[in-house]
Amino acid sequence: MTRWATFDCYGTIVDWNAGIRAGLARLLPREDPDALLVRYHELEPEVEEETYRTYADVLATTATRIASERGIDLSADAAEGLPRSLPDWPVFADAPAALEDARARGWRLCILSNTDRALLDASMRAIGVPFDHSIVAEEVRSYKPAHAHWQRFYDDTGASPERHVHVAQSRFHDIAVANELGLPSIWVNRLGEGDDGPRPTRELPTLTGLGAVLDELVGP
Repeated sequence: MTRWATFDCYGTIVDWNAGIRAGLARLLPREDPDALLVRYHELEPEVEEETYRTYADVLATTATRIASERGIDLSADAAEGLPRSLPDWPVFADAPAALEDARARGWRLCILSNTDRALLDASMRAIGVPFDHSIVAEEVRSYKPAHAHWQRFYDDTGASPERHVHVAQSRFHDIAVANELGLPSIWVNRLGEGDDGPRPTRELPTLTGLGAVLDELVGP
């Protein structure tokens, strides 16, 4: 019976912190880029909750608000520089080999991403590993931690929850939802965070060793 591993993309496979930090630093070169990144992560969920926007608009809107808080009036074209930068956000070096290993073990791979189709497709080309399916916020018109991505995944694939593992870096967007849905999960703790949050089934510091852990959770 088919085994599925679903993944968050940005933060798990693609280094969104590096991408957002660099993009904001280009837009606001006189500001502390680390402080800009912290504020971005605070504001983005608020922007997503207000109303459905494309992720390109979420990125641009959040950048505009960060600038405005600092007394800077970003033009629309300048703010759109942040979403335009997304296809160049770097892929974590450990990701391609780990994904290829999972495929070689018979796992089917799917991305569940809080982004737009064109943006994710660009990142998937950069990752360079085939995925069997992918679902973006643009298609379900909501953002994780809402459950619509997972519902569409089951509708599209007919996957069995008993043969499905979710893999992600964000406890807020992903691991908490996996717990709510009763799914086994692998938390990729790239930031070295502590234990004060939703607990995954397994934890890895990077994607290295992913295939073996997937096999432990769901046998052939």
